[in-house]
Amino acid sequence: MSGAPHVCRDPDGREAFLCLHGVHKRFGPKEVLRGVDLCVFPGETLVILGGSGTGKSVTLRHLVGLTHPDRGIVAVDGREIQDLDERELVPVRRKVGFLFQGGALFDSMDVFDNVAFPLREAGWAEDEIADRVVEVLGHVDLDESVCGLVPSELSGGMQKRVALARAIAVRPRAILYDEPTTGLDPVTSNTINDLILAMQARLGVTSVVVTHDIQSAFRVGDRIAFLHRGRIRFTGTVDEARHADDPLLAAFLAGRPLEESHGA
Repeated sequence: MSGAPHVCRDPDGREAFLCLHGVHKRFGPKEVLRGVDLCVFPGETLVILGGSGTGKSVTLRHLVGLTHPDRGIVAVDGREIQDLDERELVPVRRKVGFLFQGGALFDSMDVFDNVAFPLREAGWAEDEIADRVVEVLGHVDLDESVCGLVPSELSGGMQKRVALARAIAVRPRAILYDEPTTGLDPVTSNTINDLILAMQARLGVTSVVVTHDIQSAFRVGDRIAFLHRGRIRFTGTVDEARHADDPLLAAFLAGRPLEESHGA
């Protein structure tokens, strides 16, 4: 039943904060997800790897109710969300921040109003909002001097940092990152990776990072999940991923074509 408790535990008995069980999703004739099973535990950073068009971002969007499965269970903090409506999803989305691939800042708003937006939606008082905006900008290594700038006046890296400040503004317990380093130069990519690590260390958040950037994945991830042909083919630690005997995972990590004849 929608909204009912749902608990997923690891072998040590830890309860997962984010869960997908048997999730299927089709868009028209294309079956994108074909039974995804995935659990993310409190305080960890799970990286979802996979080729372009394999459903990584679709998987991520399920975890905050932006996409609903055709069948299967999606649970956040023990609560099933797959059938919740927009009103019922509001408290769920306050627990889970989302950094969109392009940042998704509002072009017509300056930095202050972009970061303040979720706080106003949550009913914060304006004096509290002002303090919180400055605080979260500080978390992403920005200061008050950027508050009056609009997105078009920011570099790509600064846009990502402002978007991250907005994502953490309402103190979520988890942050979802959709291709956080795409389109950025190596130096800026390293800065974003540092921020992902800093958010985990400073705020204790649970993180899910979707990326095709192997270097980034190995730097920020505690565990790796490899998505292939609509299913999670491998999950394990970074070290386990490096030494896995799965030929498709090994080929992906080495940048080689994924030959279907090798056990797809």
